[in-house]
Amino acid sequence: MSNVRRLDPSASPLDYFGSELRRRREEAGLTQGDLGSAIFCTGSLVGQIETGAKVPSRDLAERLDAALMTDGFFSRLVGLVLRSQLPTWFQPFVEMEAKAVYIASYQAQVVYGLLQTEAYARALLSVGQPDRLDEMVAARMERQRVLLRDQPPVLCVVLDEAVLHREVGGPKVMRDQLAHLLGCFDKPETVLQVLPYSAGQHTGMIGAFTLLRFDNDPDLFYAEGYDSAHMTANSQVIRERVLGYARLQAAALSAEDSAALIARMMEERYERHPGSGGCAVA
Repeated sequence: MSNVRRLDPSASPLDYFGSELRRRREEAGLTQGDLGSAIFCTGSLVGQIETGAKVPSRDLAERLDAALMTDGFFSRLVGLVLRSQLPTWFQPFVEMEAKAVYIASYQAQVVYGLLQTEAYARALLSVGQPDRLDEMVAARMERQRVLLRDQPPVLCVVLDEAVLHREVGGPKVMRDQLAHLLGCFDKPETVLQVLPYSAGQHTGMIGAFTLLRFDNDPDLFYAEGYDSAHMTANSQVIRERVLGYARLQAAALSAEDSAALIARMMEERYERHPGSGGCAVA
């Protein structure tokens, strides 16, 4: 018997998705099992989504649109659903990141989220969100769709050399992640540099941060702590961080030398675990 629990569509994007799925399925005269067969999943999964117990993936949303002939409705809605799964304090930054025309980030510990492979992201998120891992990984991958826009943002990333040494998820995951980064050097709108250990003290030692620039809005500075974030358009802060980032770029290796270092790390540390790599998502 199908689950008859009804959702309040105004409660959250997930509840709205579930209530609309039930309504449109019933309008089409389909049972949960019928729809599940049409989109290559179980009727139970359809029921879980309709009751808000399961977060839909983008692939599933696209299959729902095809089966129910909803003209991209669920595909458009699923981005909002996935973003709502992120920590509340992080959501405002992701919303602004998606609108930016220029993104500049310094990362001292991990690969910037827009350049992470799914396996690397899964390994990172498993530390703090093991009970909601699938949802959090899907939300992180959804963020990367900003790089697939017709006019993607200019993306400048400086990675501390420590990021290349820190083995996240095991040798194969790291090899694939580094291969992914190497593929990104072919993207004309992406500038990737490695800040080597030999740079010594530098302006990024206060921690990771990101700068966002927009067509019609003030620049933003963003930095985060353990479970909170700081985002500001204060002109003095922006000025200081823009200067600090320029100095980081000057101290970092060139794009060519950065690519060579990443390739060398793959061979020396992770070469026993070949992987496909590439830059298919970003």
